[in-house]
Amino acid sequence: MKNLMNKFLFLLSAIIIISCTTVKTKDPVSLYSELDKNAPSNTLTRTEKKDGWQLLFDGQNKTGWHGYNMTMFPDCWTIEDGAFTMTTEGRGESQDIITDKVYKSFAFSIEYKLTKGANSGIIFQVAEDPKYKFPYETGPEFQVIDQDNWPDTLKDWQICGANYAMYPPKTKPYKPLGEWNHILLVVNGNNVNQILNGEVVVEYIKNSDEWKKLRDSGKWVNFPDYGKYDEGHISLQNHGTKVWYRNIKIKEI
Repeated sequence: MKNLMNKFLFLLSAIIIISCTTVKTKDPVSLYSELDKNAPSNTLTRTEKKDGWQLLFDGQNKTGWHGYNMTMFPDCWTIEDGAFTMTTEGRGESQDIITDKVYKSFAFSIEYKLTKGANSGIIFQVAEDPKYKFPYETGPEFQVIDQDNWPDTLKDWQICGANYAMYPPKTKPYKPLGEWNHILLVVNGNNVNQILNGEVVVEYIKNSDEWKKLRDSGKWVNFPDYGKYDEGHISLQNHGTKVWYRNIKIKEI
């Protein structure tokens, strides 16, 4: 009886530990709270390192990034005041940059600042293959845009914070033009949460019936491999307008 009770208590303890770990991993709010918003840009605090965060950009070097379907870093991107930005020369929107490494389940943190009328995006689960011209042909996009100064009328799935051409944002917590905004993108299996300045603006389940219906009835009809991959590169989009990106961190979950 004593041995049976010990086994029961051991099993119960294991379940509690696993449950607590799962909640911490899956809850995007808890991941957001791990980030020190007052720390110097492009650095990791001791606590962030302990929690498993990794720095993807130190504000000085291009290490860890390359041009999509390229072996080098493209000339249409540069580093300015500790941030990645586009030179915008020659309308370089055809050349996005991507992480060297591929990721599956992760929390991706980044800050961005827009110029007037700028348009960009963070694309994830990107397949790098010569048969694709752009990262968006395979990867979902967290839309980044100055919608207030965009010359054309935008659909709700085109505005800032949207899962582009799929899910519109619930709220519009973006900051005024010229200020830094913070993005946290949490991908845990098929569960995706997009957080803008601390607010969950989009959440969806990839490959759900709803997701498939949206994919098959809109822009992605002509891109059959959109959302096909469960892991891939993370891309910063160059749409020919100037945007700054800094403080880029990731935590694999």
